[in-house]
Amino acid sequence: MVLPVPKNRTLAAEVAPPSPRKMNITNDYLRSSHPSLTANPCFNGGFKDADRQVMKATTMAGQDFGEASAALALMERCEWEPVTGAKLIGFAVGVALLLLLIFRSEPGFVFLLDHANLLFHEAGHPLVGLFSSRLETYGGTIGQLVFPCVLAVSFWRKGQALGLAAACIWFFENWFNIARYMADARALELPLVGGGDHDWNTILTRWDLLQYDTRLAAALRLIGWIGIGVTCTWVIWRAWQDRGRADGRALR
Repeated sequence: MVLPVPKNRTLAAEVAPPSPRKMNITNDYLRSSHPSLTANPCFNGGFKDADRQVMKATTMAGQDFGEASAALALMERCEWEPVTGAKLIGFAVGVALLLLLIFRSEPGFVFLLDHANLLFHEAGHPLVGLFSSRLETYGGTIGQLVFPCVLAVSFWRKGQALGLAAACIWFFENWFNIARYMADARALELPLVGGGDHDWNTILTRWDLLQYDTRLAAALRLIGWIGIGVTCTWVIWRAWQDRGRADGRALR
């Protein structure tokens, strides 16, 4: 692949090198003013050799630009670890166990998982409070959502599809727990860790939405289920894509 060069521009290799007189003057100046620099073997006689090396590297880079573009396209196709059939089955079993826990547990509180969410919730209050006392009330909800997001970004950067999916499912499962807390904004029946104010009673009162607590909670539950469903669909789609690529390679 050869890229066209605009008429009013030239490649770096076509630019005339500096005159020998200018290079000699520059080299003499460096030898007199910066002996430590010119004593370095990399100096190697001054800028003359360096200019040749730079122009050679630039020319090679221009010639290889097409190959680099193809390599980038290949990286885009191969950035995700393949979701094999065995991995898909393992993922399906994990999701099935999670759904079983969700339906067998107290609504909005999955054993073990939401205990961890509670720890992140409580940690979020003082962390956010360091920056704003007004936003400290929101810190609990922010805390329990930020940790799954951090994991999701980490797995995404590594190209680990199933890890990303698990983090996303954890993120959306949190919405059930948040909805449980939000629906209690008027009733104030849930036991609070360490006592204190009810986060969602304070938040919804501040926004004059307290009378809609149960409706908003129902909307959050719906978002949670949609998010989990979309995540599982994406994993199945990735497995299907990877299966198609594997079959295509087998036919070659």
